[in-house]
Amino acid sequence: MSIIEDVREAVIAIPAGSVASYGDIGERIGAGPRQVGRAMSLLGDGVPWWRVVHADGTPASCHGGKAPALLNAEGTPMLGGRVDMKRARRSSKR
Repeated sequence: MSIIEDVREAVIAIPAGSVASYGDIGERIGAGPRQVGRAMSLLGDGVPWWRVVHADGTPASCHGGKAPALLNAEGTPMLGGRVDMKRARRSSKR
C-alpha cells in the first residue's frame, strides 16, 4: 500500500466524536506527521479529514476553517477552540 492509501484507511477508521493527531496516524502507519499531512492533502472527498488534529488538539485550518463546526456536530469533546485530547483521542494502535 502507498502512504496515501495507508493514511486514507487510518482516517476512515476514526469514529465520529473521536480524533487522532497527525503523529498518531504516523505512528500507526510508520510515517512522520509531516508525511501524514502531505498525504492528507491528496485525499479525496468522503474522508473525514476534520478528525485529524494537531497534537495539542488544534483542529486543521484548511477547508475554510470548517473543522471546529464539524467536530462539534459529531459531539467531539472540546475545550474552548481545541479538542479535549484526553477524552477524544483514538488509540493509534491497530
